[in-house]
Amino acid sequence: MELNENARVDTSQVEDRRGSGGGGGMGIPIPIGGGRGGIVGIIIAVLVALVGGGFGLNAATNGGGSEQGDNTSLEQKCSAQDALQQLDCRNTLYVNSIQAYWRTAMPEVFGEQYRPSKTVFFSQNVSTGCGAADSGVGPFYCPADDLVYIDLTFYRLLADQLGAQGEFAQPYVLAHEYGHHVQDLLGTEAQMRRQQQRDPQNANTLSVKLELQADCYAGAWAKNATGTADEQGQKIFKSITDQDIQQAIDTAEKIGDDAIQQRSGRPVNPDEFTHGTSEQRKQWFTKGFSTGDPKACDTFGGSL
Repeated sequence: MELNENARVDTSQVEDRRGSGGGGGMGIPIPIGGGRGGIVGIIIAVLVALVGGGFGLNAATNGGGSEQGDNTSLEQKCSAQDALQQLDCRNTLYVNSIQAYWRTAMPEVFGEQYRPSKTVFFSQNVSTGCGAADSGVGPFYCPADDLVYIDLTFYRLLADQLGAQGEFAQPYVLAHEYGHHVQDLLGTEAQMRRQQQRDPQNANTLSVKLELQADCYAGAWAKNATGTADEQGQKIFKSITDQDIQQAIDTAEKIGDDAIQQRSGRPVNPDEFTHGTSEQRKQWFTKGFSTGDPKACDTFGGSL
């Protein structure tokens, strides 16, 4: 993967709340799976909840508001010559690419206008429209305020604890979260929640379908990412290699429900799956990438 050093990093698509406090944690215990203690066990347990909407944050509380971030430092950093050497600036540029893609793809594919969403960078804890959250929940999308949230230290945990060390794991995670934003705009997420209420016995199966669709949307973005550009028409990516795509696939496999359960020392229990198996996550990301077509991502239309 090679980013274009001439592309402008649009920090207006990010809200930087790092160091702002954030209003405390969720107040919900984080389970340690399989009797494993210490920080490793905690990390493995919370990674079960990776990527948006599946970890019960929405149900934890209704609202709670959110403070405003201060982008001054980020703007200065991301306008410097070495901007692409900085983790937060690179991630901001990934956000720019993902939203540039959906700004075109959503009306073309679904006949609906895309409404941009900001990504909130936070440290340790944050106040959201879905309630208070902490870093333990991993990256997530909040439908109540239409924002993506991430503590960027998550990537270090992803690499160190699960071995997803490739750089392209980062835009894959963000693209998955923006897949949830697209689902929200299209009404898919709300429809799925209503189905869960009508059919609670299949609530986890419906959650898996939502998550796999977001993986597929991430794959569709990855296929088209080299065609995305900044506001001045500068390409954001110079290239994305087969190795980059393999890094995304490896990450998808490592965060499958079965892989997480095995790694935490617990028996694999399909009844507890909420995000999909390693094979399913690989399959649906690959389907999105191979077709480059979000309409191919109909996980709700048949068997998985």
